Amino acid sequence: MDASLPDSLSAAPPRSLSAAGGRAPGAAAPLIEAAGLAFSVAAAAGPVEILRGVDLAVAAGEAVGLVGPSGSGKTSLLMLLAGLERPTGGVLRVAGRDLAAMDEDALARFRREHIGIVFQAFHLIPTMTALENVAVPLEFAGRGDAFDRAEAALRSVGLGHRLGHYPGQLSGGEQQRVALARAVVAAPRLLLADEPTGNLDRATGAQVMELLFALRARLGTTLLLVTHDPALAARCGRQVRMEDGRIVGDDGGAGMAVPAA
Repeated sequence: MDASLPDSLSAAPPRSLSAAGGRAPGAAAPLIEAAGLAFSVAAAAGPVEILRGVDLAVAAGEAVGLVGPSGSGKTSLLMLLAGLERPTGGVLRVAGRDLAAMDEDALARFRREHIGIVFQAFHLIPTMTALENVAVPLEFAGRGDAFDRAEAALRSVGLGHRLGHYPGQLSGGEQQRVALARAVVAAPRLLLADEPTGNLDRATGAQVMELLFALRARLGTTLLLVTHDPALAARCGRQVRMEDGRIVGDDGGAGMAVPAA
């Protein structure tokens, strides 16, 4: 399987990454800035606090492995970063934008232009082919080359022979590769991956992760990867540990280089 990304898929020349921590040299303001970030949900017995004062800064080009026990708030943090949930306290800026100040339409445009998301569940549209699923975000953006770019993205994840297949005709690994192609087709500045191999067997999961790291390195995209796999977290340039809705550990990327594609 060829994990290389065709030049036609990149919206801009690749950003170079330094050896330590996957940090782009000369980076200015962090791509992600969270201060005192809080998130709670209503319940019959009263509000349930999920995030409790999270402080986090992530530079453009970094790869961060987000680890911790189930229920520690990792997925909720990703949902806030994607603008799919709203914080109930604190400050959150992504790519220089205050997400709390944006309405739903603005958030949808922001996601389309800046963020790629890969979930544990594939979230493909069952009535659309692989090609159509990948082209959807580009069509919403009004791109005239949506299907050409979608085809290039699918070929980059080894699915050039599955363009016309529907999700129900694809294996789990193939569906996740379609989801990965959809996440990177617009060359996002930020890639959020929430246990992307959770529904896959070990061998298939390893193939998907090789593709994810290769595509992320090719594009110079900032990556936040939620995982319970220490080996995957170790492949990121930095590991951040969460417990009980708080960040309790952050190695700052010391001594952990992002593997080359």
